[in-house]
Amino acid sequence: MRILVTGGAGFIGSAVVRHLINDTTHDVANVDKLTYAGNLESLAAVAGSPRYRFHQIDICDGPALAKVFAAFRPTAVMHLAAESHVDRSIDGPAAFIETNVVGTYTLLEAARAYWNTLPQSEKDAFRFHHISTDEVYGDLEGTDDLFTETTPYAPSSPYSASKAGSDHLVRAWQRTYGLPTLVTNCSNNYGPFHFPEKLVPHIILNALHGKPLPVYGDGGQIRDWLFVEDHARALVQVVSRGEVGETYNIGGHNEKRNLEVVHTLCDLLEELAPNKPEGLARYRDLITFVKDRPGHDRRYAIDASKIERELGWAPQETFETGLRKTVQWYLQNEAWWQRVLSGAYQLGRLGQA
Repeated sequence: MRILVTGGAGFIGSAVVRHLINDTTHDVANVDKLTYAGNLESLAAVAGSPRYRFHQIDICDGPALAKVFAAFRPTAVMHLAAESHVDRSIDGPAAFIETNVVGTYTLLEAARAYWNTLPQSEKDAFRFHHISTDEVYGDLEGTDDLFTETTPYAPSSPYSASKAGSDHLVRAWQRTYGLPTLVTNCSNNYGPFHFPEKLVPHIILNALHGKPLPVYGDGGQIRDWLFVEDHARALVQVVSRGEVGETYNIGGHNEKRNLEVVHTLCDLLEELAPNKPEGLARYRDLITFVKDRPGHDRRYAIDASKIERELGWAPQETFETGLRKTVQWYLQNEAWWQRVLSGAYQLGRLGQA
């Protein structure tokens, strides 16, 4: 396959690109605008592959996308480019509407124009895989309820609303124009190369520096945690073997309260990084409860039985093994996250297309 990956320099996108280059024979074209969350250093290990190429393009730029489609001639699109941080969406929702809604529309139109030029056999084989989030479903009421592929949408934040809008566009392009689309909705990802503003890396790096570990509200919000490399494997299964028009939920079977996640990270650091900042007795002493996020959903949990049943995927990592690998990676890759924290990773980006 020739796979066009949007957002391939982001956290999940870079895991997908690394998996495609390292573990498959597919060719990859990575289209990424390189906003603050895009980091080409996350792709250093595969950047020299003859099967990989990079294009610095905004997915809202239709003519630039058309050139990539014409030159690369993809057999599939894996659309991961998105603004994804809830707090940022509350402070500035416009960028989320622009990238997640307008950008998805522009990409769909570029894909449709290209798809319409293909001979019938190639049209039938083409796939447009849209990667979304469980946050589009909103809040779960009961303690035993799970999100399924038919759960009604009820987004709570500007971020999740913009992703819900993009999901609807993808399904409409399939129903109206026949574009062969697939949608996946995943739970909270964690793992190596995660941008430090997200919960797991933020807690790890703050703890190592002896800074407060902020926990929203009472820390009782429940999320289903999925190791990013397990997610990457699931996504490639879907784009390779999924049924057109179908939705697949991808979860890690790891429901944890946010406070429990923070406690586990602190305990792992006690073991793996015992030389704490001066004057600090325990990493847990850094935990600080802060005012809750507006509209904060209380519980997410995914029923991933469909993808397991139909495509044979299941997570390889437990929460405990995945989180240990994550902490070890951050301890062993200080150069990567120091360059993110300093902003050095953003230097010299222009002209890399």
